[in-house]
Amino acid sequence: MPDTELSPALVRAASLIRSIPDYPEPGIVFRDITPLLADAEALQATTEAIIAPFAGQFDVVAGIEARGFILAGTAAIAAGVGLIPIRKAGKLPRPAASVDYALEYGTATIEMHDDLPAGSRVLLIDDVLATGGTLAAGRELVERLGSHVIGISVLFEIDGLGGRDAIGDLHTVFHA
Repeated sequence: MPDTELSPALVRAASLIRSIPDYPEPGIVFRDITPLLADAEALQATTEAIIAPFAGQFDVVAGIEARGFILAGTAAIAAGVGLIPIRKAGKLPRPAASVDYALEYGTATIEMHDDLPAGSRVLLIDDVLATGGTLAAGRELVERLGSHVIGISVLFEIDGLGGRDAIGDLHTVFHA
C-alpha cells in the first residue's frame, strides 16, 4: 500500500519498474527503475511524489549513490534547491566523514563532503528501501556533518525486510 493514493500517472510509473530475480546475488530481487527513468512523464510524476510531503521544508537534497543520485537530482531541480551526493567509499577526493553499514547481502561504506552550511535542512532520497542500512547510514552521515535530516523519501519500499523499522518515519511512493 502506498503512503498516498496513486494518481493514474503514478500507477503507470509503477508499472515500469521491473523485478529482476537473483540479482546481484541469489535470493535478492533487484528493482530495475531504468524504464521509469527513461520515461519523462513517469520520471516527472515520481519526482513530484517524492518531494510533495516535504515542500518548502528543505534547503538541499542529499542523494545516495547511485540511483538515489538521479532521483535526488530531479528532486533538487523541481524544488529549486541544491544537491549533495552521498558516495560509496573511495569516490570522493576529500571526504569529510564516512559511515559503515550492513546491506542485505554484505557491508559497505558511504562518504560525504562537508559543503553544507551548519544547520542545513536536508531531504534524504534513495531509490529503494530494503533493510534500511543505507538510509540509516546516510542520515547519520548528514547529521554528523552538522545538518538536519527533515525527512527521508524513497521511490520504492520492499515491505517485510525491516527497513521501516530501522528508519522510522519516511515517505514512500511505491511498495512491494
